[in-house]
Amino acid sequence: MEERIPGYCALCISRCGCISVVKDGVLESVEPLPEHPTGKSLCIKGKAAPELVYSQERILTPLKRTNPKESINPGWQAISWDEAFDIIVEKLQQTAKTLGSEAVAFGVTTPSGTGISDSFVWINRLAHAFGSPNTVFATENCNWHKDFAPNYTFGNSIGMPEYEKSDCILLWGFNPATSWLAQAESIARALKRGAKLIVVDPRQAGLAQRADEWLRVRPATDGLLAMALAHQLISNGWFDEQFIRNWSNAPLLVCEDTEALLTTDDLEGDYAVHAYLAWDAAQQKIVIYDPQIGQYQAEQRDLALFGRFEIETDRGVVSCKTAFQLYADECSQYTPNRAEELTDIPAQQIKDTARLLHESGAVSYFTWTGTAQQSQATQTGRAISLLYALTGYIDAPGGNVYFTKPPVANLFGLELLTEAQRAKTLGLQERPLGPGMMGWVTSYDLYKSVVDGVPYRTKAWVSFGGNSLLTKPNADDAGEALKQLDFYVHADMFLNPTANYADIVLPVASPWERPGLYPGFQISQQAESLVQLRSAVIPPLGESRSDSWIVFELAKRLGLGQHFFDGDMDAALQQMIKPTGLTIDELKSKPEGVSLPLKTSYRKYQQQGFATPSKKLEIFSERFRSSGYAPVPRFDNQAPDNRDYPLRLISAKWVGYCHSQHRQISSLRRRMPEPLVEISPQTAAARDIKDNEWIVVETSRGAIQARAKFNKSLADDVVCSQYGWWQDGCGNYSNLISESDFDPISSSNRLRDCRCNVVRLNK
Repeated sequence: MEERIPGYCALCISRCGCISVVKDGVLESVEPLPEHPTGKSLCIKGKAAPELVYSQERILTPLKRTNPKESINPGWQAISWDEAFDIIVEKLQQTAKTLGSEAVAFGVTTPSGTGISDSFVWINRLAHAFGSPNTVFATENCNWHKDFAPNYTFGNSIGMPEYEKSDCILLWGFNPATSWLAQAESIARALKRGAKLIVVDPRQAGLAQRADEWLRVRPATDGLLAMALAHQLISNGWFDEQFIRNWSNAPLLVCEDTEALLTTDDLEGDYAVHAYLAWDAAQQKIVIYDPQIGQYQAEQRDLALFGRFEIETDRGVVSCKTAFQLYADECSQYTPNRAEELTDIPAQQIKDTARLLHESGAVSYFTWTGTAQQSQATQTGRAISLLYALTGYIDAPGGNVYFTKPPVANLFGLELLTEAQRAKTLGLQERPLGPGMMGWVTSYDLYKSVVDGVPYRTKAWVSFGGNSLLTKPNADDAGEALKQLDFYVHADMFLNPTANYADIVLPVASPWERPGLYPGFQISQQAESLVQLRSAVIPPLGESRSDSWIVFELAKRLGLGQHFFDGDMDAALQQMIKPTGLTIDELKSKPEGVSLPLKTSYRKYQQQGFATPSKKLEIFSERFRSSGYAPVPRFDNQAPDNRDYPLRLISAKWVGYCHSQHRQISSLRRRMPEPLVEISPQTAAARDIKDNEWIVVETSRGAIQARAKFNKSLADDVVCSQYGWWQDGCGNYSNLISESDFDPISSSNRLRDCRCNVVRLNK
């Protein structure tokens, strides 16, 4: 008997609609589901799902370590779930009792590149209910700079391009063909109807080959390029002046000596309110700037955007400039000729790209890990956000829109932590505006806590998925920390180098063996309106169980059942979707999903303001300034050339693999059996390297081996590697990267910003 079961592929953020074909209880194949808003295509990972599910390398029973962690062989012993839970509960409760619940860290892998999204909220809720403020989650290298850091500018994420109405699409450090297939499909349709495309990427990969402007930016100079493009828009008057004046805090006055915003507290006299000040160009005087006037709709046409003014204050005459002038002055450092020197983008191409942004009509943009994995990632994101703000198309038709989402309950559970406990989040004191605000910590901070006891010692770690030895810098420190942990639990489908340090390993079911709820599929209003409960198409293999089942069962045994609906997962999902008016039974009866009658409203800021402290889009960030960071984007000069390591090392994904996953899938491995390093033919010739020859990539931190692959689109001083390999002794890319040199705001690592050299193997 054959069943064709509609659902969606949960292996990455694209969540492509699909049909699972099951014959006599066996998953035979997975096919696209074209009528689904994300189902036009399916990547090779999704099509390889049966190989993933039935892989002989899967973990199918709980395992207990029997050998010391120093041993190469963990000596895994199969145990029952009851025994595994008994050991885990005893260790966690004893640690919390003696050292506090903060001494237990939790961990969750990325929902953007794995199947963990079904359980992501519950894993975070478990940590918070237990009392731990520390959940290791690599958001700083992934989604922080598109989903959270833009709050400091927009009061929201960057939104989603409304591709069906965009006239010009800007992709910056983002190749959707390898990381978000549903977006790639939408962009392709937009290009077919005539939309323009600008791509910023050191590699001419994917859609960059169809771009009207491909800007081959020097790695880690993206922020400088954004400032250069903004300078062109500002100096030529190619920006939405009305939007910037009325809906941003650009008119605010800034004291030049302190870079603090001028307020009524600075003036002589008794003012009834604490308020910011602006310059009224018509009256030639300072005025109180009140964003509340007219429910944020008042047109303040006379407020100056540019200029410097001498203001009488209680400390004498102070030179001030507008916030926009401060920003414009920073941008003016990056003239086309100067920017060409810094970014390798020809001056004329910078001018042409700026003109294209101005003349094309509705502009939308998307950026992701290419700009996130740098040492100045947050200011780079700010620079790109402000460049986009100049167009005026934020939340406008054809721009980056905040589509109406299904109203679901927030069960993340941060409120279960006391303020005192949240203050103990590792890294939060050092980086108060970073992921620690959400209780997310870096592996670097975890390892420092485990090994050095700074600021206190972490003794236990419960991780759901992940492979930090392969995906985060400096595996040597990671290995030492994992050895020193008193207790480590790892839940996963497969063993990996990080899991091999665990005391207990728990077998996780694949997405095809468990249900999953997804409310809103992101890429369009039609997609966002869909709520879908994906059903399990086959029973879990062996004794594997879903991450959610593990969380709920562990919560009950830890005495936290009241926070997890006494173990009733259907009741938990019902609570989540209660605001939608849907029921779990209704979703179960409609596996293709239910579309809610949601509509997009544009320019919502005109009614409610931006969700920032000023209620305006923030050109000037007071939150940055008060935390010791530049209030407008400002960048350090690039490091000087290095004779020992003259090349610039970046990394990129291949569609068949995601992070360190899937290399055990034979159909995928046949397509790329060994790691590759892309290099320009000229650079290879200078080193007597032949195409497909084994080479060594060296940095001051370490070395890896890979096969050379010629790429004519790369600059001669750039090489592009792949991370996530460890098989066959090829080496670990993460060991090439410094773990201590990271973005000071978000703690993003320099995974795409490193100096290296390349030589032939055994030359």
